[in-house]
Amino acid sequence: MSSVRIECVAKEGCRIGESPVWDEQEGALLYVDITGRKVCRWSPVTGHTQAIPVDAPVSSVALRQSGGYVITLGTRFAALKWKEQLVTTITQVDKDKVNTRFNDGKVDPAGRYFAGTMAEEIRPAVLERHQGSLYTLFPDLSVVKHFDQVDISNGLDWSLDHRTFFYIDSLSYSVDAFDYDLQTGKIGNRRSIYKLEKEESIPDGMCIDTEGKLWVACYDGGRVIRLDPETGKRLQTVKLPVDKTTSCCFGGKDYSEMYVTSATDGMDKEWLSRQPQAGGVFKITGLGVKGVPPYPFAG
Repeated sequence: MSSVRIECVAKEGCRIGESPVWDEQEGALLYVDITGRKVCRWSPVTGHTQAIPVDAPVSSVALRQSGGYVITLGTRFAALKWKEQLVTTITQVDKDKVNTRFNDGKVDPAGRYFAGTMAEEIRPAVLERHQGSLYTLFPDLSVVKHFDQVDISNGLDWSLDHRTFFYIDSLSYSVDAFDYDLQTGKIGNRRSIYKLEKEESIPDGMCIDTEGKLWVACYDGGRVIRLDPETGKRLQTVKLPVDKTTSCCFGGKDYSEMYVTSATDGMDKEWLSRQPQAGGVFKITGLGVKGVPPYPFAG
């Protein structure tokens, strides 16, 4: 598709840019810099990015129905009031583990915040295996643990009929599906729907479009791929000018723009000189599909 355009919109290089979320009310893109320890908000009107520093690795951000945002910070679920730059802890997980942190997170259609953990990395994608778990923060602020033995808990989303939960544990090189019960938030019947090919590298963040197809950012693969979860086939590949593409979401006035975050951690000077836009946020237009607006946390 020759109409696809890719533009680097937020050029302040993140160490590990992640968790892009469109904030319709603000008309802005939220995202985090995990190891840079900041929550960012980029405005397409001003072209500027505001950043709020935090006291631990911050791995995901979500809208909150009652105002402000919720974030995953270290091993804590926390609330963030943007204007006041105030962070308050909601609850903590993995209390028995000193060496883990949250990674990707997303809110389900009923307003529950799903997020998983992983061991702290020695180097990018090099870490102690099977240390992570997948959790849900419920609107009543209680937490449920779904399973453990996770390597790098990553991309998550739900099918358009809300009956399937999609999930990525990065080092399995697989996009998985679960049966989903929207009433209870329970998941079951795990199966793989797509195994990544060698050049696609490591599956990272993920989002769904209004045709029910999944978009997966490929870390070290420099691309986002579009998958059909029904057939397990790859439908489209969009290559970016940076290798470490980390996550993607749809945004803009009608959710027809895709935003892709990227990282610089683990890149040496020579690598960075070849990819000066590494760590930036990219806007992709002309895909011909739209995305689903993010759900706010109901608590």
